Amino acid sequence: MRHRRLRRKLGVRSEHREALLRNLVRALVFKKRIVTTYAQAKEAGAFADKMVTLAKQEGLHARRLLVSKTHSDEIAKMLIRQIVPQFKDRKGGYTRVLRLGFRPGDGAQKALLEWTAVFEAPAKKTKKKKEEKKSSEKPEVKASAKEVAKAPESKKETAKVEPVEKKDSEKKGGFLKSLRKFLKGSED
Repeated sequence: MRHRRLRRKLGVRSEHREALLRNLVRALVFKKRIVTTYAQAKEAGAFADKMVTLAKQEGLHARRLLVSKTHSDEIAKMLIRQIVPQFKDRKGGYTRVLRLGFRPGDGAQKALLEWTAVFEAPAKKTKKKKEEKKSSEKPEVKASAKEVAKAPESKKETAKVEPVEKKDSEKKGGFLKSLRKFLKGSED
C-alpha cells in the first residue's frame, strides 16, 4: 500500500517518470508554457519549482546539481540566466497549472503549465522564400503593383493592373519545354 506516498506514479516506471518530468521541464523552460495532462502538469510544476529554487542558489555546486537533475547544461544556463531573475523576490510558486478541458481521444484532463512571471514571447523564425528566376516581365509587374499600393495612400486615381500573358518562348523549361519544341517541330 502507498501510505503517505505523495507523488504520482503517472502510470510508468521510475526511470520513465524521471525522463518524462525532465522533458516536460525542458519544454517549459524553452517555450514558457506547455499543454499536457493535469497529473503530469502538477508533477512537472513541482519539479520545475525545485529546479528554480536550486538555480537561485547561484553557485557552481547548484549549477552542477541542475545539470545532474535535468541532464542538460543548456537548461541549467537558461534557468540561471533567464528564469531566476524574474523570480528573485519570490519564495515559491513559480509555476501555475490551469485546467483546459478533456482530451477527446481518451477523456484525460488537459492542463496548461506556465511560469507565473511574464516572459517575452520567443521570436518566431521566418522562413525565407526561395528566390524565383527573374524574367523581364516580373520587375514590371512588381513596379505596377507598387504603384497600385501607393495610389490609394495618395488618394489619386487608381492604376489598373493588366494581366501580362507569357509567350511560349518565355515559359519555364524542363520536360514541357522540350515537349513543346517536339510538337511544334522546331529545333532551336
